[in-house]
Amino acid sequence: MKLVWQGILKAFNSFDWPLLILLGLMAILGLTVMHSAVGSTDWRFAEQSKHFLLAFVVMWVVACIPPPWIMRLTPYVYVLGVILLLGVEFFGETSKGATRWLNLGFMRIQPSEMLKITVPISLAWYFHKRQNAQLSVLDFLVAGLLLAVPFALIVRQPDLGTALIVLATGFYVIYFAGLSFKILVPATLLLLAGLGSLLYYEDLLCAPGFDWVVLHNYQKNRVCTLLNPGMDPLGKGFHTIQSMIAVGSGGIYGKGYMLGTQSRLDFIPERTTDFVFAVFAEEFGLYGGIMLLILYALIILRGLAIAVHAKSQYSRLVAGSLSLMLFTYVFVNVGMVTGVLPVVGVPLPFMSYGGTALLTLGVACGMLMGISRYRPTQKNSH
Repeated sequence: MKLVWQGILKAFNSFDWPLLILLGLMAILGLTVMHSAVGSTDWRFAEQSKHFLLAFVVMWVVACIPPPWIMRLTPYVYVLGVILLLGVEFFGETSKGATRWLNLGFMRIQPSEMLKITVPISLAWYFHKRQNAQLSVLDFLVAGLLLAVPFALIVRQPDLGTALIVLATGFYVIYFAGLSFKILVPATLLLLAGLGSLLYYEDLLCAPGFDWVVLHNYQKNRVCTLLNPGMDPLGKGFHTIQSMIAVGSGGIYGKGYMLGTQSRLDFIPERTTDFVFAVFAEEFGLYGGIMLLILYALIILRGLAIAVHAKSQYSRLVAGSLSLMLFTYVFVNVGMVTGVLPVVGVPLPFMSYGGTALLTLGVACGMLMGISRYRPTQKNSH
């Protein structure tokens, strides 16, 4: 009996309590908003509750795994992830115009989701192995290749939202590893020049017959809709316009819990998934939105604090990139709901309905907790 209690105590010691408290508050808030967003479909609220429970269990299990154990498995996990993406490319199942799922016979999986975690930990493993060497341009080119392969395969599915998250988390690792500003500044200037050209030549680029080559037509339409939502208010621009109306109609104090007219009358599309922030903003207003963003900021800051105090290069890079992955989720989702960014299908962390995204976040938070609580011994310090 004593051993059982010691095991339970050890498991509870694997939690990072400041992070756990913040995540608990977020889970309560997420389920509260989901109860309002689902309307008459009560089964979705029950399913989301199960998703939260499963994510918590996964987080706990991952938190109990020492970071060196994960590091040893990292290259094999990366190879497995790329193989699964290739499996989707050649044998994947298509649904709603996208080939993102792979049927393994006993289960159906979406491999791109696992790459949100696999890519940053793989790049962290690579730079950890190179930490005693003087990093060269070749090292960053190799890291870029490790990032580019899964990114390209996910873009081909097509799944631009997941591809952007993978690209962002991978970039964060490369940046934290010491990417030179001599490379960052020209890349930033090139990006700004591209955005400026897009705005200047909007009429030509958004013409119906103009082919963007690198993007699918629906992706092109999303960018053009961002530049001018009114060009097709009842079609391509409907999502953006209605979500902006909902956010604006909430005012400063909001209309009150479960009193949002845009969501109650089904004007907000995908209100339980990608556009759940519109439901929240309409009911809780500007002040509620600010408090939600502060809560996200506290979680991100806790993750960065864990990165600062991590015991190895690998752990620092992993914790830093996973913390900023959460920032990317929030920035992209809130940006597309408020009409600042194009609609790319990125869920709002801990708020949007869906088990896969919650599972990914559970793994990420579990790794942060494992890094926070890990204390290396003489035997496993390397």
